[in-house]
Amino acid sequence: MLAKRLKESFDKYFEAPLPVWEHFASLCEVVNFKKNEIIKDANSIEKNGYFILSGSGGVFIWKENNYVCLDLMYEEDFFADYMSLINGQRSPIETMALEDSEMLKIPKANIEQLKQTPMGQLIFLISAESSYVEKQEQQIALLLKTAEQRYKDLLLKQPQLIQRTPQKHIASYLGITTQSLSRIRKKISEQ
Repeated sequence: MLAKRLKESFDKYFEAPLPVWEHFASLCEVVNFKKNEIIKDANSIEKNGYFILSGSGGVFIWKENNYVCLDLMYEEDFFADYMSLINGQRSPIETMALEDSEMLKIPKANIEQLKQTPMGQLIFLISAESSYVEKQEQQIALLLKTAEQRYKDLLLKQPQLIQRTPQKHIASYLGITTQSLSRIRKKISEQ
């Protein structure tokens, strides 16, 4: 049951009653994406939010003839170009399925409808706050930790990432080259 799955994934932040998630799920549609399928093109407007049921997605920006990975998302994660979704403007961000994926899609109009309810407002506020904290932690780690420390943190928080995500995306997410990532992985495996 989709509502129960949504509830369970969100309960770590806030325990909303099941009927809230049943209403949320009723405003969604299950969609499928193929591996490497672009979900939202760069320089376009995000029209939907997603919840990943299976598979994974990445958030990218094009810089100097290369994709830079801003974020990696897996099962039980909400996923979108949030900047564009919130402000309704084009953004340089592109989102892509990194594996064959099944996701719940919720159109922006339905998100706005949910935000008109007290519980919906609370859920979206808590989501925004937790997302903000995660991004701040990521920025601080980029500034204060070595690439090896960031990689080890990633292994602890998301061990499935290594098996499921192309090395070029992991390296980009960590802010290093694929060669540096290979050296780090080799060093860790020898320890």
